[in-house]
Amino acid sequence: MNILNDFKRQINLEDKVQIVIIINIIVFVLLYLCSVIAPAIYHSIFPYLALVSEGWSTLSRFWTMVSYSFLHANIWHLLLNMIILFFVSNLFTTFFSQKQFLTTFFLGAFGGGLFYFISSFFLPLGSALVGASAAVMAPLIGLAYYAPQMELRFALIGKIKMIYIAIFIIIIDLFQLSSSNIGGHLAHLGGACSGVLYMIYLKKGITLKKTKKKNKTHLKTVYVNKHTKENELHSNEIQAKVDQILEKISKSGYDSLTKQEKDFLFRQGNK
Repeated sequence: MNILNDFKRQINLEDKVQIVIIINIIVFVLLYLCSVIAPAIYHSIFPYLALVSEGWSTLSRFWTMVSYSFLHANIWHLLLNMIILFFVSNLFTTFFSQKQFLTTFFLGAFGGGLFYFISSFFLPLGSALVGASAAVMAPLIGLAYYAPQMELRFALIGKIKMIYIAIFIIIIDLFQLSSSNIGGHLAHLGGACSGVLYMIYLKKGITLKKTKKKNKTHLKTVYVNKHTKENELHSNEIQAKVDQILEKISKSGYDSLTKQEKDFLFRQGNK
């Protein structure tokens, strides 16, 4: 009971990434038990959750363009995807919110499913697509596009920039297109493309906000309360410092920050 209580305390239902991981685990356990206890029911359910390549009739189960990302072939497939998901989410939320991470995740799932669906008309892709790999690829490759100079530290290797990690992963998927799992690797590329496109959209939004802020400084204000002006000035100084720290992370990585900068960024993120 103590172990169960400790586990409950560790679960934060406000953490959207944790919820996605928990849902993946629950779906895997339920389907595994169903495949053991009632195989006939399992085989009847599977085509309504996995993305099955059946030409245009696939669109009659349109939800499978995303639902497939919550199914996994085996326990190792699930563990690998969930570990990478957790790791990438921590990196991603250095710059963006968890809501934006989930948006990237589901766009990656849909992009991977779309690549798989289109390719099924031209290539022999196998029976079905399952796994969260394409969905995880979206924030991973998208982050490499947004902060290419950000560095990650690996044991026995040292620091490697995000852009090189992304290039290495993409090259592997391209070479694996000749393997038996061609559908899975095409889905990875679809997820990667979705992540980059969403980052381009977010970058434009950030640039637009900064442009609006600059334009506002040229406007004259009449009869403005003194305390309001002081608060606006303080807010602008904080935002400028946050932007400066984020730019430093994108160029040199999170480890390059001083303790004061890390504490400041943490405090602003919790407001």
